Amino acid sequence: MEELIDVLNEDGTKTGEVVTRKEVHERGLWHRIVVIAVIDKEGHLLMQQRSKYVKTNPEKWDVSVAGHVSAGQTSMGAAIREVKEEIGLEIKQEELTYITTYSEPTRRQGDIIDNQFFDFYIVIKPKIEIESIHIQESEVENVKLCDLEEVKDKLENNMVVKRDIVYKEILQYLK
Repeated sequence: MEELIDVLNEDGTKTGEVVTRKEVHERGLWHRIVVIAVIDKEGHLLMQQRSKYVKTNPEKWDVSVAGHVSAGQTSMGAAIREVKEEIGLEIKQEELTYITTYSEPTRRQGDIIDNQFFDFYIVIKPKIEIESIHIQESEVENVKLCDLEEVKDKLENNMVVKRDIVYKEILQYLK
């Protein structure tokens, strides 16, 4: 069964309409995404390389996790679910630090029309063991712990999914 998504107004409030993920993108309806940066105490960002099979930004590097908020789900609930699904880490709500919400209207990528609100969180882990990461192969190709210079290099060389607001916050945090 395809994931169901709450449709939002342009101010981010729920309209009461629930549609499939496919329909939200076909019609360009506003919806919510969570973006989570997992950082270790030594200042390394866990980055994922998106699968070559995903429709948007294939093989680009991205923050640790990003995904849709399902219908009826809270943003934090979606963040916890997405971290578990995409990289196999168990996190608790109290580990999530909310950073900001921002929106990006009408971004087209092929047959996908995105009108999205992004809720951005940071999770600090004492240590991240790459060997303990279990990637969701349909979404993620690879993961890597990156220090400040590696993150800057990926940004400068256009190797990352475009998330200017998120990376601005991450760079400040890693400094």
